[in-house]
Amino acid sequence: MPRQLPLFSIATLGPAVLIAIAAVWGGLWVVSTLVVLTILSSALDEVVSFVTPPAPDMEFPAATGLSVALAIAHFGLMILIISAIALGGHLDGWERAGLFLAGGLFFGQVSNANAHELIHRSNRWLHRLGMWVYISLFFGHHASAHPLVHHVRVATRDDPATARAGESFYRYARRAWIGGFREGFRSETARLSRRGKPSWRNPYVVYVLGAILMAGLSLTLAGPLGLIVHLGLAGYAQTQLLMSDYVQHYGLVRGQGPSGKPRSVGDAHSWNSPHPISSALMMNAPRHSDHHARPMRQWPTLTLPDVAPTLPHSLPVMACLALSPRRWRRVMDPRAAVWRQREETTGS
Repeated sequence: MPRQLPLFSIATLGPAVLIAIAAVWGGLWVVSTLVVLTILSSALDEVVSFVTPPAPDMEFPAATGLSVALAIAHFGLMILIISAIALGGHLDGWERAGLFLAGGLFFGQVSNANAHELIHRSNRWLHRLGMWVYISLFFGHHASAHPLVHHVRVATRDDPATARAGESFYRYARRAWIGGFREGFRSETARLSRRGKPSWRNPYVVYVLGAILMAGLSLTLAGPLGLIVHLGLAGYAQTQLLMSDYVQHYGLVRGQGPSGKPRSVGDAHSWNSPHPISSALMMNAPRHSDHHARPMRQWPTLTLPDVAPTLPHSLPVMACLALSPRRWRRVMDPRAAVWRQREETTGS
């Protein structure tokens, strides 16, 4: 077991436990959960200086066990939160609102990071588990668009998930969602054609039918309000996922190699964050350059490159900054321009 795994377990499963308690008892538990997920984690990111060392590049059954536990917790929390908000007469209005925010933060940061880890696994059952987490958030197509489109085209204008210099998050979000859905479908269709398989085998059939099934379960469980809550939680989580992609690739490009094709993906094509608490919460997702350069590496083994684009603040803080386009551009445009110039002159 890697030495840092207990930290990741506390950072990810701890909020899940707090949310479950808040759904049952409300009151100060709701406030405490929000504080842990927002103010406390952001503050600790700024004052804690240690950086968790990468584990050796090998298989970690304990890390896989944590991912499976988090996926199971995701589905349990979704049922609990929807029920508590839509049916729970024991919660006041502000408690329901707070629980909604806490649940959305967890689904957008922890569940998303964990599902992202799972869809990269070669084990089909782990891959499907991550896929169903995304389906429960009505974002199933990400299980196709992320590995087949984003990882292939990252830092080029052909990648819907790469934010262009000067592009606001609001314009990007619409382009990335629609483009990811469309290009993922095209990639899956082309893959089926190459393998000679029928069109009904396209995983998009599962994504769409799975989303309908999830919506139907919420409607059955908690009525129309339950479905509305589910849709709201999914939309909130999707927004955070899109924010992560926006921040982690904003303004970075891959230059053309001698063949006229984009250069190989390297450390200069993703923004990274060394902040330890948010990194633990998101299972090392902010170590993004290493993930793109070596997408099959398990999350405990991801490293921070010595020379790579680095965010001035933690990923969650930068995601909040992205909501203000003028301030975002003032902070990030000069930094992105440096790395684009470096790419043009040195190719790295």
